[in-house]
Amino acid sequence: MPEQFMTVKQTAAYLNMSVAWVYREAPRSGLVPYRFGCGRNAKLQFEVSEVQAWVKQQRLSGG
Repeated sequence: MPEQFMTVKQTAAYLNMSVAWVYREAPRSGLVPYRFGCGRNAKLQFEVSEVQAWVKQQRLSGG
């Protein structure tokens, strides 16, 4: 079964961005994280298909 979610570190590597950027800017940019657990032990993850769709939306049209 293929992975459905990526950790913050995996998402950062996929986007070629820093982990700090993923925590701070990804939600502001439209990437919605999923929170698993609660409190300080909560883990943020991103759905693979949503990250891939978000990347496609970032594409600049050629001029």
